[in-house]
Amino acid sequence: MAFSRRDIPPVELEFADSRAFNLSAEFLRVYSPAADSKIRSVGGEKVIFGRRHVGIMSAEPVGNYGVRLLFDDLHKTGIYTWSYFYYLGSNKFTLMRNYIKTLKKHGLNRDPKRK
Repeated sequence: MAFSRRDIPPVELEFADSRAFNLSAEFLRVYSPAADSKIRSVGGEKVIFGRRHVGIMSAEPVGNYGVRLLFDDLHKTGIYTWSYFYYLGSNKFTLMRNYIKTLKKHGLNRDPKRK
């Protein structure tokens, strides 16, 4: 089965306490724990934009503590620990709302630039 970028399923995570989270590739890319995640500094704020249709090409375990994700924009330096995944899932709506507010504040968009 082939997926278009709009049909990419979210990453599904379930934890021992029975909490489960569905996190989109865009959300995970925007909140990458990597220091060099192709961030644009706007007014002193670091903002990632234009990643609405980013996909995850692969995921590789890093020890027992996390996962390295390779995104189709070739970002791959962040290691998502299980506790960071849990934090992201627990705060998904607040984090995404804040992200969208920051984009609007700086006149940026979730959609990639047209070529």
